[in-house]
Amino acid sequence: MAGISKEHQLSRDVYNTLQRLNCPLVEGLYLREAESMQELLCTPSVHRTDILKWTCVSICPSLRMKFSTLKSAEMDKINQEIVCLGYEMMICKADDLELVKGYVTPLQQLLFWGELLSLIPPPPPTEKSENNTSSSSGKELCAGAAMGMNAEFLRELISQEHLSDLHQLLTPTSKCLKRTQCAQNNTAAVRSQNMQRHRTTKPKGSFNKSHQSSTQTPLCDDDPADATALLHATQSAIEKLHKECEFMQANASGPGAAVLSPCALRVAISDLSQLMSAFRQVYNTDFKGYCQRSPPALSPNAHIFQNVHQLLHTCNMELQALQQLSDTSTSLTEAVKHVQADRRYWASGEKHTLPYCLEELINRYTAFLSLHQS
Repeated sequence: MAGISKEHQLSRDVYNTLQRLNCPLVEGLYLREAESMQELLCTPSVHRTDILKWTCVSICPSLRMKFSTLKSAEMDKINQEIVCLGYEMMICKADDLELVKGYVTPLQQLLFWGELLSLIPPPPPTEKSENNTSSSSGKELCAGAAMGMNAEFLRELISQEHLSDLHQLLTPTSKCLKRTQCAQNNTAAVRSQNMQRHRTTKPKGSFNKSHQSSTQTPLCDDDPADATALLHATQSAIEKLHKECEFMQANASGPGAAVLSPCALRVAISDLSQLMSAFRQVYNTDFKGYCQRSPPALSPNAHIFQNVHQLLHTCNMELQALQQLSDTSTSLTEAVKHVQADRRYWASGEKHTLPYCLEELINRYTAFLSLHQS
């Protein structure tokens, strides 16, 4: 019991130290039980590794760039960098990878956490209150962590395996390319016509000079009309190309304008990075164990359950039929009672009920029989 209470106490101390140092990775967790704190600090997970990375960057800020160059899948290199830092600070051995990964006893991990957090310098005091200081430093650390994650995501996005997708996204369509080729052909045709016209108007003696000047500059200063025609043709071709390329219309009005602008792409990448980071954390902490389970084995007696289901369905149908028969019988009984109790006009012009009329008819028939029998 003494060992367990010591581990719980160390877990609380380490967790409180992380909160006091304004670690952005423990904000919003609101852990109150020591077992939950120990599970966070001593169970191997991506969240635990991120807290270790933040701690190492707080001790040695130069590691931020090195961690940002490493992808999230390169966990071995990240753990090796943490081990190297701990070895340089003389708080672990050079081969304590199991300690950093979280595969040793919780007591050893918590002692390592305590020694590592003791190396972080306290935040500098400011003229503001303590609450404002903690909130501002926490926001700065959150912003720094978000910038690091965004930079890591951007590096992964522009890696070799995703360059083809980005190239396809940012490359103009084939229609735009055809327009560009057509504009280039038109410009070349106008240019060649102007050069031929210029050569025919010049004397033969000045052919070499005109040829040299035409090779250096496509148009001569002596032909402003030709230059104006070429400029108009080029401008019209550029306008047609600009209308075809919708992604170049950054100042266009409408709901679909500037869909692929750099600012919108940057915001979309940042949002996607945050969503992927949140999903990865939830997946590794909550869903990973369920997704890796083997599928349940189906029973070979499925036809038995199917037959039982059919029999139960037939029984329910019969019970419903009996219920309807009972309801019909009740309705008929009420209708007969209503007819017997209802007073109506009969042949004599008097208002009587049906049982009274039947009883009167029976009495008359009895009197008639007794009269003739006597």
